Amino acid sequence: MRGETRIGGQTNMKIQSAARSAPVFAFLLVCALASANALAQDNKGQPQLRTVHGTVVDKNDNPAPTSVVYLLNSKTEAVKTTFADDKGAYRFSGLDPNVDYEIHAERQNMASPARKISNFDSRRDIDMTLKLSREKGGS
Repeated sequence: MRGETRIGGQTNMKIQSAARSAPVFAFLLVCALASANALAQDNKGQPQLRTVHGTVVDKNDNPAPTSVVYLLNSKTEAVKTTFADDKGAYRFSGLDPNVDYEIHAERQNMASPARKISNFDSRRDIDMTLKLSREKGGS
């Protein structure tokens, strides 16, 4: 038989076939391991976004519904706004953890003091009560 080597009565074809498929198997194994490793990393290379939420209250600690809450991105100076709900609750999500923010609330002629949210604050979920304790334009 042409191209065959007999070893103990068995042909060498099975060995040659296995030798040809070994690189394909190795490639598939490497791809599978790389995919599993990528899934296991859980986005470690990407910063985890933050959320700031809380309640706006008046000077008597009662909820202040329909207050406007302002969030200033100190890096870009972009301002996001939201309205507090009927319980005075507000929420900003998807915030960059590498940026400082400043937050305050206003309702009618009252405002809360501006509060800083530092990029050094490592919390991903920040709960902050904003108290309407001064008149707008006052210190």
